[in-house]
Amino acid sequence: MPEASHLLVDRSDGVLTLTLNRPEARNALSPQLLVRLTEAWHEFRDDPDLRVAILTGAGDEDFCAGGDLKRTMPMLTGARPPHDEWDHKLLARPEAFTDAILRGFELYKPVIVAVNGRALGGGTEITNACDLRVAAEHAVFGTPEAKVGLIPGGGSLSRLPRQIPYAKALELLMIGDPISAQEALALGLLNYVVPKAKLLDKAHELASKLAANGPLAIRKIKEGVVRSSGRPLAEALQIENEVSAAVMASKDAREGPRAFKEKRKPVFSGE
Repeated sequence: MPEASHLLVDRSDGVLTLTLNRPEARNALSPQLLVRLTEAWHEFRDDPDLRVAILTGAGDEDFCAGGDLKRTMPMLTGARPPHDEWDHKLLARPEAFTDAILRGFELYKPVIVAVNGRALGGGTEITNACDLRVAAEHAVFGTPEAKVGLIPGGGSLSRLPRQIPYAKALELLMIGDPISAQEALALGLLNYVVPKAKLLDKAHELASKLAANGPLAIRKIKEGVVRSSGRPLAEALQIENEVSAAVMASKDAREGPRAFKEKRKPVFSGE
């Protein structure tokens, strides 16, 4: 019997929805899941018809438990040899582990995460890599790696102190205790906390609003924010000038005001 797909993919109205599909394994990142996630992110980046992505997990208990400690991590450390095609694909594409969790992968289209349950370790790190964040009321976040002598090196050391207050970031990173969705919302780590039954509805509501806006403008906004982060003000303003100029020279920049004047919905081309 063939192995079930560890990633469910849906494309509809310019929105790419990716569902981590290993609820029996806490949606942990298997070799198959890492490779398929990487392929999906590359497709999303390169397909002009896809404007927004939503990332969520199957089941009610876990969003993502991070790297699979039984399959992925032993292979990457050399504790076991590769067994199947997914193992070999992952070893042949070493960037897949970081691309899959959006660590260092250049992606300027917006990504919404819909956290359906526990998001400890790598689950929190993936959440931190996404742009808009919705969580179910029972979701839990945290980076407990230090408790077992490891560090959360999937982006948390770089991102958390930039996204929430420094002292709280260091508490999460060094003590490693989990926090509730409500605490994460209060810290500014999330945009919304909703009942589980309304989680995907809220994510799709945000996706529809993003998809209706000028796609070039959205990409350049994200690019400007990402590239200017941590830069001196003069450099940041220069990057802002650069992305602004690209948008102002576009067809969309002419279509938007024209549609407003004509009292109709704009037809954006992304050009």
